[in-house]
Amino acid sequence: MTSKLILVTGATGYIASRLIPRLLERGYRIRALARHPKRLKTRKWYSQVEVMQGDVTDPSSLPRALEGVWTAYYLIHNMSSGHGYASREIEGARNFASAAEAAGVEHIIYLGGLADPEQHIAPHLRSRIETGMTLRRGKVPVTEFRAGVIIGSGSISFEMIRFMTELFPVIPGPAWMRNKSQPIAAQNVVDYLLAALENHNGEGGAFEIGGPGSFTYRELMQKYAEIRGHKRGFLLLPCIPVWFMAFGIGWMTPVPYPIAYALAGGLSSDSVVRHGGAGETFPEVRLIDFESAVREAMKRLHPLEVEQVWDDGRDASLKHEGFFILHRKDRKAGEFIHRKFSFGEEWSNGQTLYFAPFGLCGFLYWAFRRLWW
Repeated sequence: MTSKLILVTGATGYIASRLIPRLLERGYRIRALARHPKRLKTRKWYSQVEVMQGDVTDPSSLPRALEGVWTAYYLIHNMSSGHGYASREIEGARNFASAAEAAGVEHIIYLGGLADPEQHIAPHLRSRIETGMTLRRGKVPVTEFRAGVIIGSGSISFEMIRFMTELFPVIPGPAWMRNKSQPIAAQNVVDYLLAALENHNGEGGAFEIGGPGSFTYRELMQKYAEIRGHKRGFLLLPCIPVWFMAFGIGWMTPVPYPIAYALAGGLSSDSVVRHGGAGETFPEVRLIDFESAVREAMKRLHPLEVEQVWDDGRDASLKHEGFFILHRKDRKAGEFIHRKFSFGEEWSNGQTLYFAPFGLCGFLYWAFRRLWW
């Protein structure tokens, strides 16, 4: 095992949960930083890492977290905190850059958002870019990756596409859905983050990353529908308020309203790679196309593949990684019983019920199924 210590911030987040196992496979020592570290106890890798509580908006929590760290991954956003999150993101990045310098950290690797900063873009994308700029103003070398829609089971952007396309035979949306995105497989995002750890040619650079093709947001949903065997139409309306879109997304998908509000605003501009330097600097990364990434995500549509994010000691009801999930703390878990219907698949072990809907009928079934379980 290497003696090098890696700090992964935002450890409860989606990308961190995919990155940490790959770092462990390579023999690195991992320190996972989270504002609410108790949420990590159900992760399979929990016992293999050092878990620490910390918040980048609280400078006093950072020196201990960064002590002895060789490289730090900055995988933090504050969209869920609602109004004023952009200023908190800049403050956090400034605190982190200063603390990393004081601790002697050699390298910061940051994952931000993909957009053209010269154009009118959504506030959350502007904040992502300004966060990277703030980190780079420090003295610790920074490698920044800018990604748009990330395709993988559990990714916020993918779950939006999945749940909306499964639910609506005719998908409503704003005219912005004609704007373009260049989606990237979650595996490739992690590939880049790992490559930057050992390939130092990118230190100090900002790299736009995306998959092999670019599509309108409407085309992304249509391609997902085709892979799932759905026929879907679209109703694009010129004047849908962002708050209304966010309310619908928050109600029907796993994405909370504050994050949905920020992401819905991001549809108003293209999110595509304009500068292809990532492929030249990190040729070891082999890009995965959209269709293959979706099919790989669908392979994880099984309870044993789901990353548990709920507490066994509490009742829970949530939408997660393509499933509706009910968990009852007072029941005893046994063997899984699997039932397959034309409108979805259901697994139950007596304590936890998983249902993966297929089309509108699946959503209607769940509305009643949850009442008698």
